[in-house]
Amino acid sequence: MNKATGLPPCPRILMIRLSAIGDVLHATSVARNLKLFLPEAHLTWLCSPPADDLLRGNPDVDEVISWDRRIFDTAISEHRFGQAFRSLKEARRLFKEHGPFDAVLDIQGLFLTGVLALLTGCGRRIGIHERHEGNPFFMTDMAPDIDDKHKIRRYLTALMPLGWQQEDFVPGTVLTLDADWKSYAHGFWKEHDIDPQKPILMVNIRTTWPDKHLRPRVFGELLEKANIPDDMQLIFPGAPGDKPYIEETLDYLKENAPELASRAICIAGETSLRELAALIKSATLFLTCDTGPLYVAEAVGTPTFSLWGPTLPTIYGPLSPGHHFYISPHECKACCKTKCPKGNACMEAIEPGEAAKELEKVLIHLCI
Repeated sequence: MNKATGLPPCPRILMIRLSAIGDVLHATSVARNLKLFLPEAHLTWLCSPPADDLLRGNPDVDEVISWDRRIFDTAISEHRFGQAFRSLKEARRLFKEHGPFDAVLDIQGLFLTGVLALLTGCGRRIGIHERHEGNPFFMTDMAPDIDDKHKIRRYLTALMPLGWQQEDFVPGTVLTLDADWKSYAHGFWKEHDIDPQKPILMVNIRTTWPDKHLRPRVFGELLEKANIPDDMQLIFPGAPGDKPYIEETLDYLKENAPELASRAICIAGETSLRELAALIKSATLFLTCDTGPLYVAEAVGTPTFSLWGPTLPTIYGPLSPGHHFYISPHECKACCKTKCPKGNACMEAIEPGEAAKELEKVLIHLCI
């Protein structure tokens, strides 16, 4: 037993972070720093689809246990408690198959993840000061609370009971692309008449939180006023359900900036997460609100320009260099609520002309 860590040689560690895309990518910093601190450790990660696909090929993760929390959540919401129990029973089966574990790091802090940690049968379960929801009841250790609000640094406190020190933090998220990502991106762009030798601006206008949205026509006005370089191509990715909103932005551009609209295409619904990551890596800049693909861009090394209201980059934003933030001037920003009681006030307060000036500065720097 190592007295410093309280772990045996070559410890087997389970990390729990089920979802969502951005949070899972944030948590890859924990895996990276754990392996730098304890390179001999065997790290298993419990994750839920579709975010589990982002961990494929991650050099810091030895195994991924894929457990679909959506089945459990749906069963609970529909009061099908038998189905929920069977879902937890499946999780316990997976733990027996991949375990045993010497320590469990619960960096999500939910009642559910606390239950899952207990189901591993591991005698050392480390929790963090995040959402709680009764989570500490299931933990044997609680990481120290810290003043820093950034999620990555708060996740990393789970390593502190093992002896890791904050000053040893190495920033950066990790997403390992498939070996053929370049040929995939080249083929995709060729199929869509996009020249990868010319600059590409990818514009992500939707998020999973309603109060993080900038209205589609406001996005259009921002792009119209930003003096986009003449050879820059505009790509609008997203989920299939995002298409109507993207079309609204494109309609604005067709009416008010037809030349710019002629260089814009919608690819919503045409890619998987990993395929989207390959396309983002080949882009010049990724323009977005605070949402999962922002952190995909960070992980693959693409510069970003992001718009913030109910959340702040000091809490969620990329910690690596090359990222630019435009924060709403509204007084009630950073409420972190998923639905705004004031009519999306902070995002509505973003003046497209002012944001366009900042975007234009970034584009000039990148395209010199």
